[in-house]
Amino acid sequence: MIRSLFFAPANRHDLLAKFPRFRADCYAIDLEDGTPEGDKASARDRLNEAVTMLRREKLRGSIYIRVNEAASQHYIRDIEAAVLCDIDGLIIPKLETRDQLFPVDHAITQAEAAQPGRRRIEIMAGIESMRGVIDAVPLCAAHPRITSAFFGAEDFAADIGGRRTKSGEEVLYARSQVVLAAKAARIIALDQAVVEIRDDEQFRRDAEKGRDLGYQGKICVVPRQVELSNEIYAPTTDEVAHARELIAVYEDAKRCGIGTIDFKGHMIDGPLLKRAEAVVAMAQQLQARG
Repeated sequence: MIRSLFFAPANRHDLLAKFPRFRADCYAIDLEDGTPEGDKASARDRLNEAVTMLRREKLRGSIYIRVNEAASQHYIRDIEAAVLCDIDGLIIPKLETRDQLFPVDHAITQAEAAQPGRRRIEIMAGIESMRGVIDAVPLCAAHPRITSAFFGAEDFAADIGGRRTKSGEEVLYARSQVVLAAKAARIIALDQAVVEIRDDEQFRRDAEKGRDLGYQGKICVVPRQVELSNEIYAPTTDEVAHARELIAVYEDAKRCGIGTIDFKGHMIDGPLLKRAEAVVAMAQQLQARG
């Protein structure tokens, strides 16, 4: 479960040190967009120091490192440095071909062989370009280590030459394509960032739309968005109570040989039961986390 993915630049250890305050489900140390070109090498050299610092804090969420895109001179060196750290996963931005994962798989396999018993390194796929969106279905299923994927609307809009609007209608097809591909691959789907960082209502509208589309969490670029995303992508108390009641009533009906019921004015059958069960399961997972 990743309701919130929060980024901070790899060259800013002062900002990384604040991660424990924000209660994100996933934290990303960003070597890519957040780190200026002139600081990328030094930030890469200090990755292990940053991860060690965060592990001492016993973060509740997972720790990922976002490397630079495959077309950059930093890609291989970023991967080789990142897999030596005690991380949960790598974020591969602008993934477009299965071939781009070959050096990732090689480096991870070597690192795990050299350190038996270390935590398994997973891959988060960034689908952020025209080619990535077009091939999203095979990309999300391109490797067994891929456990999540996100849609990068800003990079996609720049690639296609479009304008970004608050309605988001211009990226709705691509946004839908990515969530569909992720769900088909049975991996976590994370939604686009909202760059209007002082507009909580815009973030809420966009996140609720993403949840309606099937996304399970969202990229967060400022701490306030983490709090909002955790709230929006979790069931409310009323939703959980409604789901539990629906399940109980439906189970009673099934015992009487009835497969479709009228529940508070709604026709309920198998698909709606699955949705209710998913709500209850998520509530139980959150309760177990504390």
